[in-house]
Amino acid sequence: MWLGTQGQSQDAQLVAAALGIPATNVTINTMFLGGGFGRRASGTSDFPVEAAYVAQGLNRPVKVMWTREDDTRGGYYRPFGLNRIQAAIGADGLPIAYFHRVVSKPVLANTALGKMAVSKEGVDPSTLEGSADMPYAIPNLRAEVHNTNETVPSLWWRSVGHSANGFVVNSVIDELANLAGQDPYRYRRALLAGKPRHLAVLDKAATAAGWGTPLPKGHFHGIALQESFNSIVAQVAEVSVSGKQVRVHRVTCAIDCGLAVNPDQVVAQMQSGIVYGLSAALRGEITIAGGAAVQGNFDTYPVLRLADTPVIDVHIVDSDGPIGGVGEPGTPPIAPAVCNAIHAATGQRIRRLPISASLA
Repeated sequence: MWLGTQGQSQDAQLVAAALGIPATNVTINTMFLGGGFGRRASGTSDFPVEAAYVAQGLNRPVKVMWTREDDTRGGYYRPFGLNRIQAAIGADGLPIAYFHRVVSKPVLANTALGKMAVSKEGVDPSTLEGSADMPYAIPNLRAEVHNTNETVPSLWWRSVGHSANGFVVNSVIDELANLAGQDPYRYRRALLAGKPRHLAVLDKAATAAGWGTPLPKGHFHGIALQESFNSIVAQVAEVSVSGKQVRVHRVTCAIDCGLAVNPDQVVAQMQSGIVYGLSAALRGEITIAGGAAVQGNFDTYPVLRLADTPVIDVHIVDSDGPIGGVGEPGTPPIAPAVCNAIHAATGQRIRRLPISASLA
């Protein structure tokens, strides 16, 4: 088999089981092209098994290709999640308690990693990643998860739990800064005291974006920082809002991924993660009606086009830290950075994504 896959060993085993042959008779040739984003790590090896069934008995090569509608309506989806936060600040305005309760379908539990990763109590670590282990210093922190088991099939989405929890945590940090009457950037600095790597990334993004300096009329800044996959990323979004139209003009991104072995690749992955996350944050929504996904192609599930893509500046922060990932960490900060800028522009908090479904 020739395919793009993120689970070669599992694919060989499940294809062999489907055809009733030894796994040693299945050869997987991985094609190093295109993105996986977790979709190519299906727990059922759905598309390799389908191709094997089609090819069985034909004695000639067979190419199986899904249409966009096949993939959108017959694939897997990012889990639906409901989050509730209770937090309190002290006399100095800084947080003294943070309680995060999330209700969502676990992702790891439905994959080959489930038995190893999910605790005996049923806690899927990916559901709470980026929240239970947030870098912000809050003395009383509690995060709990309540698993659901809806029939909508779910799987990884780029940056997994960090994409959701990065939005939740950074949105709440901004709300607390607002409650305390403090600048969101400087508020984060206070919560990252004693963490020089995080501060360096936050400062680089804010300084490079010109945080606190006058912007063009109608433009506003929002900021977010998320540590994921052993890399630290901060982003500042420059946004304008006209009615229900949100325009992201520029995104300034700073990353500490340890040693940047290939700096050009780091920049490319940050740009990719920002575009990917911004598409979902602005308009990306799958709705279910009559037991099926309504959206089928890019006319009903729009992605960011070149004309709407912001200028993206990426700054790699020198670091002696351990090497971290770059394929996923660029995605989590973009949605909260944009939504925090929307609040600065309009006074409205976006608490449900996509933005297009929430902006009044």
